[in-house]
Amino acid sequence: MHARLHRRKHELLKVLERPEIPLHTNASENDLRVCVTKRRISGGTMSADGRQARDIMLGLMKTCRKLGISFFAYLGDRLGLNRSAGRIPILPGLVAGKPV
Repeated sequence: MHARLHRRKHELLKVLERPEIPLHTNASENDLRVCVTKRRISGGTMSADGRQARDIMLGLMKTCRKLGISFFAYLGDRLGLNRSAGRIPILPGLVAGKPV
């Protein structure tokens, strides 16, 4: 076991170079919890296209939540359904500009 830790030393000490990296995986596990619960209840999606659509929408929803943006307002803005369409910036710009 000690040899394995030594081999991965650079990877394990990455947090010293990048302190914004969390020391745990709780956020990642919480992001997946919705998919697991849905799969357990409904048995999953009927097709690969349905799975891809669900994953895309879930990813958008989680990203909006983490950025403090209403998912439905963002979606309405992107689809031009809001009177104020175009007021919410695109997510890649928001994610890139988010302070760590």
